[in-house]
Amino acid sequence: MHGGGAARIAYEKFGAKWGEGIGMTGRCYAIPTMDGSLDIIRKHVDDFTEYAAAHPEQTFLVTRIGCGIASWRDSEIAPLFGKASELDNVTLPEEFWKILQ
Repeated sequence: MHGGGAARIAYEKFGAKWGEGIGMTGRCYAIPTMDGSLDIIRKHVDDFTEYAAAHPEQTFLVTRIGCGIASWRDSEIAPLFGKASELDNVTLPEEFWKILQ
């Protein structure tokens, strides 16, 4: 669902398709955060990282996924993006960088 937060903006502004909450959708890469544990989110972040690495021609502006409506803390989510932070085509939020550095 794209009821609020970044998912809503992805739907309204970046072509994310309603009901597609995992992987590429429109000009977005969806990572679900509402329906699982950190282990499940980690799997989705790892899939995202693989996708981003395989598509260096694309730029990914990562939001503070899971840190709004889903109620995860930056300190819980940021470490999941450790490998993604090494990619030139992935930009992370400042809050994540503070934790990763």
